[in-house]
Amino acid sequence: MPEYLISFNDEWVPEHTEEQIGTKSAAVRPVIDEMIAEGVLIFSNGGLDRSTVVCSAESGEGGPIVTDGPYVETKEHLGGFAVVDVPDDDTARYWAGRLATALEWPQEVHRFRGPGRGRY
Repeated sequence: MPEYLISFNDEWVPEHTEEQIGTKSAAVRPVIDEMIAEGVLIFSNGGLDRSTVVCSAESGEGGPIVTDGPYVETKEHLGGFAVVDVPDDDTARYWAGRLATALEWPQEVHRFRGPGRGRY
């Protein structure tokens, strides 16, 4: 089955208090539990933002160059994601819709390329 990345950009999410984040976490938990029960969830994490960036790595003359923080200055940061293994685009859309509804912020869906088309 194809694998999909369902993600949201941290900039799409308004500022939340810790209490509001707790409420969102409780609201999305049943959806995550259903994804687990259906056997479609590979991995999920919603705790990313600009404060979680550890470093950036790029190729340099003589080897890698590793620097603290993000590579480029940008407003856009991955905020969270779920990787799912589902049969088709429609099913990926279904789960993205469920997550968007529970969290009340947009989700984006990407299909990973299949074997032989860029997958390592």
